[in-house]
Amino acid sequence: MTYEVVIIGGGAAGLSAALMLTRARRSVLVVDGAEPRNAPAAHMHNYLSRDGLSPLELLKHGRAEVEGYGGEIVNDEVRGVTKTDDGFAVELSGRTVHAQRLLFATGLVDEVPDVLRARWGRDVFSCPYCHGYEVRDQKLVVFGEEMKVALVRQWSDDVTHVPSVDDVEVEDDRLVAVISNGERVPADALVYSAPVKPRDEFLLALGAETEETMLGPFVRTDAKGRTSVPGVYAAGNVTDPAAIVIVAAAQGAQAAGMINVDLLGLMPAG
Repeated sequence: MTYEVVIIGGGAAGLSAALMLTRARRSVLVVDGAEPRNAPAAHMHNYLSRDGLSPLELLKHGRAEVEGYGGEIVNDEVRGVTKTDDGFAVELSGRTVHAQRLLFATGLVDEVPDVLRARWGRDVFSCPYCHGYEVRDQKLVVFGEEMKVALVRQWSDDVTHVPSVDDVEVEDDRLVAVISNGERVPADALVYSAPVKPRDEFLLALGAETEETMLGPFVRTDAKGRTSVPGVYAAGNVTDPAAIVIVAAAQGAQAAGMINVDLLGLMPAG
């Protein structure tokens, strides 16, 4: 099948883009690997009118809205993406679909150590804007850059910076201490700056250019979501590691508007 737009990634950015494009009466396929970055978190925050909602519930509602306007969503794995004479071919697990334009909203992966994985998104997290209020005035431990300590002190005066995290102690399914260089540090929550890896392998294979960020190289886009590859767009954490959910959704909508204009042949330069 041929679609006007294939969106790879069904998180906030991808679904937001799909909603705008389906309402613009474009034929849209969203391919979702069903591995949202924020799945471990019970709640998401800073999303106006939806603060505290389960991130999975947001995606459930978003999917229903997109499908209500005629968009197609499949849970599948992308095996390859290639440029063709008239667009792009996207190889899925059992078929190949074609698109005039592509939007990558594939996100990133937090490279969390095994010792922390069971607590990730609960009382171990990386974003104090997302989770800090829920642990306000508690004993907080920070692993990562020194500047983050000053940031975390906005939520508590009891903040300890540690040089490593070797293990954690848990009692009654609650973090009680962090082990750092053999020392036990009491903690109600751990702010852990995990390395991140964008899911950008297909973008790079298409030739998308990257730029260096504080968290490593990420695919470069302009303010409209355009990559360096004509017809290929990106939005959300795959291109912006700092984008929280509401920002990723906005980026998806912004890219969708530009894709629609692009399909009309009215794309502004630059």
